[in-house]
Amino acid sequence: MVRKKEPAKELEAAGTVKSRPSRRAFDRQAGVVIAKELFHEYGYDAVGVAELTRALDINPPSLYAAYGSKAGLFERCLAMYVDEASLPSAGILVPGRPLIEGISELIMRATDIYSKSKTKRGCMVTEGMRADDQEARMLAKTHGDAAAAFIERFISQHDPKHARVLADYVVITLRGLSATARTGLSRPRLQAAATLAAQSFEALLLSKGVGKHELDRPH
Repeated sequence: MVRKKEPAKELEAAGTVKSRPSRRAFDRQAGVVIAKELFHEYGYDAVGVAELTRALDINPPSLYAAYGSKAGLFERCLAMYVDEASLPSAGILVPGRPLIEGISELIMRATDIYSKSKTKRGCMVTEGMRADDQEARMLAKTHGDAAAAFIERFISQHDPKHARVLADYVVITLRGLSATARTGLSRPRLQAAATLAAQSFEALLLSKGVGKHELDRPH
């Protein structure tokens, strides 16, 4: 007895039914861009896997296949942020630049960057260091520590004796500006506070007996 084919299979065999098109390949880099915006705006803890998969238009298994974990995706987002959107310390604290001039610009530029967006305010790295999730905190801390070390190296070119405490002062100032920008403080008020901080940095140097001729050139 010959078994009768099902109608759908008969049509497919006759070429009248096309096979279902394959799902388009997921663009991992584009997914990082989307996730970075979410993490920056809402913070690591507030963005769950459900929100990420919905925004990226993928299912949870695909997210884990692409990035390993939510933290793995966050790590890629931090790297992209540091490369493209963070405070450009390397372009400001260039070798040979006068100390006060370089640090003053660094502090003032921070206010512009941290308050540029109405929704993605503050420094994503700094805010990530306050996440409840330990892995996320450590990922952000790696970038934060690297930035702090870079600032200290620049200062040590001019004042190696006080480089650590002066770098701490600058880093604490920058992180304070980030946190305050995050709360919504206006740019003019941030700029006014940053101006005072830059002036205080110069006064702090002079109080430690560092002459102005020493500040204008590296050792």
